[in-house]
Amino acid sequence: MSIKTILLGSVAALAAVSGAHAADAIVAAEPEPVEYVRVCDAYGTGYFYIPGTETCLQISGYIRFQANFGQNAGASATNPNDSDWDAVTRGQVTFQTKNDTEYGTLTGVITLRTNADNATNQTTTLDEGYIDIAGFRVGKQYSWWDDDLSGETDTLSSNETTHNSIRYQYETDNFAAGISIDELEEAYAEKPGEGPNNFGVASQVSFKSGAFSGYLLGSYDSDNEEGAIRAILYADIGPGTLGLAGIWASGANYYYEESEWTIAAEYKVKLTDKWAVTPAFQYFDKIDLDADGKGFSGGSAYTTGVTVDYQIVENLRSKLSLQYHDEEDGDDETFGFLRLQRDF
Repeated sequence: MSIKTILLGSVAALAAVSGAHAADAIVAAEPEPVEYVRVCDAYGTGYFYIPGTETCLQISGYIRFQANFGQNAGASATNPNDSDWDAVTRGQVTFQTKNDTEYGTLTGVITLRTNADNATNQTTTLDEGYIDIAGFRVGKQYSWWDDDLSGETDTLSSNETTHNSIRYQYETDNFAAGISIDELEEAYAEKPGEGPNNFGVASQVSFKSGAFSGYLLGSYDSDNEEGAIRAILYADIGPGTLGLAGIWASGANYYYEESEWTIAAEYKVKLTDKWAVTPAFQYFDKIDLDADGKGFSGGSAYTTGVTVDYQIVENLRSKLSLQYHDEEDGDDETFGFLRLQRDF
């Protein structure tokens, strides 16, 4: 058989095979349609639709580095006499969902917070987790006692200010009024021999009118049968904002047990678009608890200080707090912190 015959036969064979495959060609599957993330602008900036749903999601949070200083600033339960300075880092992220219903906007919030004092001493907690609809809010949430003046000098609440609560609030652009029932299960900081108690009731009204805004808050601790009333007023005066606050407590209670009464004042001045300075002062009267921990017997104290805020660039800011505290029958103390925070 000649070489020519062999080559012609090979070509014929390949052509036959190719023809057979061509008759049974592979058809590529159509790609699945991709649903791209859509921006949701119904509830403000930063929201997007969760793919496949009409629910809008916003992810926000911050990273904070803070150096605290003062007497035993680094103290802990296992090391009560630590150094006079301590560095801590915090990472916090909030997931907030919203969608419209026949009862209004349905909101869900989850905030996770991790505090790292060092490589081994770290805690992650559910800072907030609640459902909100038609003015009702249920879940772990901040109470109105967590709201305070804008500086770092004042102490306008006691103990933990987040609770498992049921709350209702009616609000308009310039007025709000609400009531909450709070589960109080944490131990007191000051009251001797008092463990976790029962529940509390809090109610607040607030208003805004031109250059003025204010809050009136009252709470009752059912276990101790004591309560406290707090008022805060803001007024835009001159180049800054004046803040005034006052609290009266019938006796030591979970919401407020620092003193029988206190007054506080601050004046926040925005020097430039980046700089703000807030000097402040607070006076406490009858800070000593009775032997049974029920009422206040005497003693006074005051705290004075200044808070300096500086916006470095967009979403990156710093804060310096310098405070001095003096008690009538105790030692004076100087303390504060330097903070750097990146928001997103």
